[in-house]
Amino acid sequence: MTSCALVIGCGGTIGAAWIVAALDALSKQLDWDPRTADLMQGTSAGAELVTLLASGVGVDELVRWQQGTAHDKRLRDHHDAAPSSLPPIPSPRLLNPGLLRTQHGLAALSGIAPTGRGDASWLARLAHAYTGDRPWLDHPAARMVAVDTETGGRVAFGAPDAPAVSPATALQASWAVPGWMPPVTANGRTYIDGGAASTASLDLLADHGFDEIYLIAPMASPDRARIPGLGGFLEDRCLRRPMTGILTAEIDMVRARGTRVITICPRVNDLTHLPANFMNRRARHVAFAASMRTARATVAAALAVVAA
Repeated sequence: MTSCALVIGCGGTIGAAWIVAALDALSKQLDWDPRTADLMQGTSAGAELVTLLASGVGVDELVRWQQGTAHDKRLRDHHDAAPSSLPPIPSPRLLNPGLLRTQHGLAALSGIAPTGRGDASWLARLAHAYTGDRPWLDHPAARMVAVDTETGGRVAFGAPDAPAVSPATALQASWAVPGWMPPVTANGRTYIDGGAASTASLDLLADHGFDEIYLIAPMASPDRARIPGLGGFLEDRCLRRPMTGILTAEIDMVRARGTRVITICPRVNDLTHLPANFMNRRARHVAFAASMRTARATVAAALAVVAA
């Protein structure tokens, strides 16, 4: 029997919309339910999707969530509570200058980012709504990735060797975008968005021996595609290009261990219809409608590469 993992990367509000479109295309083209993955790992917006999938929410309902028409009131409330398109003015206090000395790239820069003042309670409400008082998500192998600000190391909450925290804490920590959302402190440690170190942390599964991993990463484009315009140029140079470099190395590492990696990242046709600000909630419905059209070809191309 083939063992399979699902890994979903970061991407903010718009990235989550594109992820759902990609999941819809993937599930239909494979006749596969992502909820049946042996392990699912998410980072930031990916952790938000893992919270829902691991709580039993199906892809059809995720589509309705993005359209604002979900049957489940919990999802409708979550849709309406998405953060604003721009962050509140952050606190001038630096997050952790030590990361600048010990890390590199985005992880290092996140250490000198001001402390975000966004309200992350909408994420806690989502986790509480689906888990209640249970210690973890229904799926026993669901994981959410955050970065420990003291060590710069990544923590996959839900993994056997990770600190025990509530699903709400794990989701807020994984979504704690530096300069936007506040860091999360649990058990004496402080955590920020896992995307500060890696868009998907695929390498954390390198030695798990899966036959195949379906990877959905809206903030990376291995074919060097980018969003048009000046905003897209800045997004590419500051975020997409460095995230793509890290993810490409992780893909190579995992494939070298003998695991098939089906890499689903936005291509030119996808990015043409997405805003450079991936937190732009006002553009969410238009971006999602376009993604539902373009993601079909993107997923088909990713599956064809593996089948070749």
